[in-house]
Amino acid sequence: MTTKKLIETSLPLEAINIASAREKTIVHGHPSTLHIWFARRPLAACRAVLFGQLVDDPGSLPDEFPSEEDVREERERLANIITDLVQWENINNEAVLHKARTEIARSVARNHGVKLPAALNATQVADALRQYAPPVLDPFCGGGSIPLEAQRLGLEAHGSDLNPVAVLITKALIEIPPRFANHPPVHPARASDQRTITHDWRGAQGLAEDVRYYGAWMRDEAQKRIGHLYPKAKLPGGGEATVIAWLWVRTVKCPNPACGAMMPLTSKWWLSSKKGKEVWAEPQIDHSQQPPRISFVIRNGGTPPIGTVNRKGAVCIVCNTPVSFDYIRAEGRAGRMSAQLEAVVADGKGGRVYLPPSDDQVAESQQAQPNYAPDTDLPEQALGFRVQLYGMTKHRDLFTPRQLVALTTFSDLVTEARAQVLRDAVAAGMHTGEVSLDDGGNGAVAYADAVATYLGIANDRVAMSINSLARWNSVGAKIQHCFGRQALPMIWDYADANVFFTSTGSWEAAIEMTINPLHEISQLQPAYSNQLDAASALALKTSLISTDPPYYDNIGYADLSDFFYVWLRKSIGSIYPRLFSTVLVPKKQELVATPYRFEGNREKAREFFEKGLAQGFTQMRSTQAASYPMAVYYAFKQTEIEDEEEDDDDDATTAISSTGWETMLDGLLRAGFQVTGTWPIRTEMKTRQVAMGANALASSIVLACRPRPENAPMSTRKDFLRVLRQELPAELKVLTSGRVAPVDLAQAAIGPGMAVYSRYSRVLEPDGSAMSIRTALQQINEVIQTYFAEREGELDSDTQFCLTWYKQYGTVASPYGVAETLSKAKNVSIEALVRAGLLKSAGGKVQLYLASADVYKGEWQPGEQRLVSIWEATHRLVAAHSSGGNQAAALVAMRLGAVGEQARDLAYQLYVIANDKGWAQEALGYNSMVAEWPAIREAANKMASQPTLFGA
Repeated sequence: MTTKKLIETSLPLEAINIASAREKTIVHGHPSTLHIWFARRPLAACRAVLFGQLVDDPGSLPDEFPSEEDVREERERLANIITDLVQWENINNEAVLHKARTEIARSVARNHGVKLPAALNATQVADALRQYAPPVLDPFCGGGSIPLEAQRLGLEAHGSDLNPVAVLITKALIEIPPRFANHPPVHPARASDQRTITHDWRGAQGLAEDVRYYGAWMRDEAQKRIGHLYPKAKLPGGGEATVIAWLWVRTVKCPNPACGAMMPLTSKWWLSSKKGKEVWAEPQIDHSQQPPRISFVIRNGGTPPIGTVNRKGAVCIVCNTPVSFDYIRAEGRAGRMSAQLEAVVADGKGGRVYLPPSDDQVAESQQAQPNYAPDTDLPEQALGFRVQLYGMTKHRDLFTPRQLVALTTFSDLVTEARAQVLRDAVAAGMHTGEVSLDDGGNGAVAYADAVATYLGIANDRVAMSINSLARWNSVGAKIQHCFGRQALPMIWDYADANVFFTSTGSWEAAIEMTINPLHEISQLQPAYSNQLDAASALALKTSLISTDPPYYDNIGYADLSDFFYVWLRKSIGSIYPRLFSTVLVPKKQELVATPYRFEGNREKAREFFEKGLAQGFTQMRSTQAASYPMAVYYAFKQTEIEDEEEDDDDDATTAISSTGWETMLDGLLRAGFQVTGTWPIRTEMKTRQVAMGANALASSIVLACRPRPENAPMSTRKDFLRVLRQELPAELKVLTSGRVAPVDLAQAAIGPGMAVYSRYSRVLEPDGSAMSIRTALQQINEVIQTYFAEREGELDSDTQFCLTWYKQYGTVASPYGVAETLSKAKNVSIEALVRAGLLKSAGGKVQLYLASADVYKGEWQPGEQRLVSIWEATHRLVAAHSSGGNQAAALVAMRLGAVGEQARDLAYQLYVIANDKGWAQEALGYNSMVAEWPAIREAANKMASQPTLFGA
């Protein structure tokens, strides 16, 4: 009998979701600050999933937990351990980690027929894990989250990837720190610095201290060599200030022969749009010259005019001539697109100071003469790339000359710093074995390689912010690096950071961001990161597989990684000769369905991906440790909403399809797996660029999978649908009880739906053919729609009328006679609905009020004379949440009482309707309120317990 694991039965999902979502706001110490990676999974979710894969569900242990009450209590105890485990504050809490490791040790030992003693110390737990636990493998390790958390749980961790940048990031997280754990720094100042003498160097803290020290040396040395390229700015009243950033706007020559001005291209003139500190650049036109010249002055307060670029094209501010994107692109490809300094941001006594451009600032920047530039080609076509259309065809084209000089200087200094580290490590007493870090060494040579690795990674962080695609954030008054989303889009106005200041884009900031995670890494368990394709990695040995496979065609990992690879190869390529043996990141074997790699043939791209993923899952089936479920993360819709909108044009595409899910599930089932558990885990920030103003999926669906029994039965379409209709509604009730937001529901329901479908060897259609994955997914969606339709009968009459009217007319004013006919069918009167504030009736037309209507705005207290309909309750909650956030919605929820829960349920259904009909703003309001419902409900309960405090 197979022992079920927690991931197949019981996880404290809300605690995991809250911790995972919160983690996205944490900067200090989070591994994501070491180096950016695309679609990185939250550590909390990875930790919880691994725990759930390994720990036995008490319901499968009748000898130890004979009664249902015993099982319930034990599940609750384990849930409390997970709840503590996923908290960010506990990532290095040894007491919490010991509890988790102990539970894992008990389960893996039990799997070998061994019962461990009641009390275990840390050494005993470590020995048991070493002896009984399967090694954990993530064959698509990416940013290293899964192997890092396996290591934290005391397990042997392996991460592999074809992408060398991903492999290096994972090495820096899991492989290098344990090799030099608890080692003091070697830099020469340590001997005279009382702080370093008395410090108890734990984990990777000594390594971090050395990276900081040699990073500071590099900064000082770079200042000597290229500091003149970063002059101070002259203040209007006299004196000077350090420049934070130079703000540039791209220009092209106006195509109007009578004008010919170098017209600025920008979507906005704001420099600071923060309330009370508004600053903007005003263009000034000098008509006395021919062609007219444009300069800029700085304005404080007021509102600037609209920018010169919109979704349809641009306009010349001199002669008002419309300019097409085709013309702008042609000018770029011809090398005639340039840039003009718009403003200088300096560090003043009271904060940011915005200064007009000056000739000397421009002249200093033009002195830069780079002696190196990455001459490698950008892909002719790639996911998320548009810059090639504007003449940027080489990686060097993404940087200005001054930026190239800075990045080259720091790259060269990494090599010089490594030589210093080696001398100092030998002087500090480290053994002088010549084995390099890449060959497994742990002496002075390897240590010098390790410090240089992090310095090279820091240079990557600088590159993210000093390039001509970095934005100036006028709200936060700071630079935003070029990877706001998983793409390199064209932007018109860009910020050039001062690498010698202390804010975003500076070398000092990059060093601090790089070493912050090292202070939090205390694991001593050896771990391994290797460059292997998935098939090679999976052929190594039996493992517990927990992985986040590629998402069909929505992230161009290899093409995006080239941005970093070209600089890593220059700075530390000699330290990792095998990892950086190719000119660019390997792409031929990359598992992604990109037609441009197959001469534009989508079918060949699909076949390549399907074949590769199917082979991967087949290999996983033979590699996966038999006693444990495999875990597969998938968040296809969330990242497949590939918003290719840029600052440049209106041919953006928003493609939403189920191809990725079909392909993944088809490969999984063809390989002989069945779904045994499914968990929608929130993994994305609602503030990420792709989610702003959009109903973007915020959850990863984690599937627990086991090999399907060889004797699994077949089923008919009729029987499959019967079982699906029996089982899925119960799962939907759980999903809509607060576990998942409306935007995620269709994706989350795939799991329990496919759990039914995948238990059969085949589902036969009436003609004897096998039911396809696509058909099964369609049937799952139909059950979801039926589930909501059947619940309409539970609604009050007013709400039933409004819901039916909403489906038909939305908020469009429609004939009174039609409304009256419907009102009779629903046993309500139009006049009563108008008095209740649900409808507007005038001029023979009836119009439905939604949350944005004035009737739902402002302070509200339910009267005692009438019942509040679920429709009104829902829209009052949405209106309050839209205007005042969780606290405002909580006040309404407290006054609604139990009706609030019914309103939350209705919001699910309204979201589905609005989303299907393309009513984005309404859908966003419903989704946002429901997504925050647990927090709203908690705040409402607190208000109810202290009514006088909250004015209730």
